[in-house]
Amino acid sequence: MTTAFTVRDVPDDIARTIKIRAAEAGQSIQGYLLGLIMREASKPSLAEMVARAERYASDQVTHDDVLAALDEGRSGR
Repeated sequence: MTTAFTVRDVPDDIARTIKIRAAEAGQSIQGYLLGLIMREASKPSLAEMVARAERYASDQVTHDDVLAALDEGRSGR
């Protein structure tokens, strides 16, 4: 099942930018926006990251563990 979204009152300058970026990417506006939405939805929210951190928190976390987790989070940007 799929869902359709409608976004109203998009400022002209923003709409123009989206149209240009979609064209530069060789995509339709719909395809371009769908890609943006999918990338955003695939990243964990701050609340999800906090919950994950609480689940995995322990006294045995090393400095390297923290740096590795930060690098992993940044790689999705």
